Amino acid sequence: MKYFEHAKEIWTKYVPKSGQSDIVEGELIRAIEKLRWEAQSNGNGNWDEGFEMLALYILEILNDNDVFRPETLSEIQSDVNTLLTSEYEPYLEDDLYDRLADRVIEWHFAKKGPIKRTINQNLYR
Repeated sequence: MKYFEHAKEIWTKYVPKSGQSDIVEGELIRAIEKLRWEAQSNGNGNWDEGFEMLALYILEILNDNDVFRPETLSEIQSDVNTLLTSEYEPYLEDDLYDRLADRVIEWHFAKKGPIKRTINQNLYR
């Protein structure tokens, strides 16, 4: 992971002990780590709409052609698609999760964040 220390700082500052972050970058990092944990620790045994919502949120924010080049956008879309189609075959390697976390930091730099967000009342993960 290229930006581990930056991701750690966002986690420490903006991800609460429980519940969602009210900062976009914090919520993105939280979503990536929840998806990683669910795959690696639970084999996606608890996979449900909440995890899909997390993956789709990552795609919604990072699918930003003002920040990323087309080849990077394709990679982000592919990575998120891998997560969305891994309910029965969880993606266990760290590379995909680390790559998405690096993209969060790149997005954060480009947007000169942190960026406030509204909590999603329909998300319970």
